[in-house]
Amino acid sequence: MSAEPSVFPSPPRGERGSKQAKELSLVISTPVSVVARLTGIRHLRAEDASGAFGIWPGHADLLTALAVSVISWRDDQGRDGHCAVRGGVLTIHDGARIAVATREAVTGEDLHALERDVLARFRRDREEEGEARSGARRMHLAAIRHILAYLRPERRAGGPFGPGRDSGEKAS
Repeated sequence: MSAEPSVFPSPPRGERGSKQAKELSLVISTPVSVVARLTGIRHLRAEDASGAFGIWPGHADLLTALAVSVISWRDDQGRDGHCAVRGGVLTIHDGARIAVATREAVTGEDLHALERDVLARFRRDREEEGEARSGARRMHLAAIRHILAYLRPERRAGGPFGPGRDSGEKAS
């Protein structure tokens, strides 16, 4: 076990639903590869828009949209693992099978390095994509305005080849 403070809370007390799985399995995948395929996971911590949450064996089935964050887990040997994800979807099936689908994922053993370096890059990429979408939206609106200006009746008074507002001639 690492000397870093644990990211995991104490185990839950009492029974967790009717499903009594003893361990979790985890698959983290991107569109181009399977980043992690693990079994023997004791518990997992992830983060969505509502905040951080923990998953233990026997958890209720769940579907949630992940934030840009680090997923952390501890296996049955007491080893911690971490994976920075660029958002994505997390599902839990049968209280034991966890699947994460994300655009991009980076695994690492150093939680602080993942949070500092990888998450900063993911957030920067997300901001750049937002700026690009905004620019594309502005170009789309400008194109529509130009088309509408061209199609206005006063513009077409002389027909498509006749004098118009832009030709410098006056229509009679």
